[in-house]
Amino acid sequence: MANCCEDKGCELNAMRARHGRVLWIVLAVNAAMFVVEGAAGLLAQSTSLLADALDMLGDALVYGFSLFVLARPVRWQARAAFIKGTFMLAFGLGVLGEAGYKIVHPVLPESVTMGLVGALALAANLVCFFLLYRHRSDNLNMSSTWLCSRNDLIANAGVLLAAAASYAFASRWPDIIVGGTIAVLFLHSAYDVLRGALHALRLAPT
Repeated sequence: MANCCEDKGCELNAMRARHGRVLWIVLAVNAAMFVVEGAAGLLAQSTSLLADALDMLGDALVYGFSLFVLARPVRWQARAAFIKGTFMLAFGLGVLGEAGYKIVHPVLPESVTMGLVGALALAANLVCFFLLYRHRSDNLNMSSTWLCSRNDLIANAGVLLAAAASYAFASRWPDIIVGGTIAVLFLHSAYDVLRGALHALRLAPT
């Protein structure tokens, strides 16, 4: 009887099982942090925290889609990547709108809350990043999922910088600038994911 390790079907099933375990973990982390950051963002009146909370929600939805297509063919994975890119595009535009609103209606955010919750979010996303890193080249589904995690770390660092600058200068502008920067990052990543998904859809067998 052939050794299971020599069976490509067995290897593929094992890889999917590993992906599933990782995606369930990062889904739970992002869902929990959405609640924490969302509540903190409202209390602190922070655009960057709210933006990061919405990003956590978007990522939780993304990981849910990834689990749905885990054992499905390439065309399904490309469709899931397209939906991920659409979410990223929507959140990027939403953050830009929130930043614009704060310019017109100035509010000074609570920088201490921003810093504490931002640090917690950074720690949570570091866990997700390292869990996803080893699988980033396995397929389109895991590649686009890892891209979301990488962007989260950049956004978290931005929130911490905004908190420090808001505290040091007693200004609302660092929060607004970071929110706008996160939005631009989302929009750029959305373009990359959507372009890759459309390319995969064109090549995938029907």
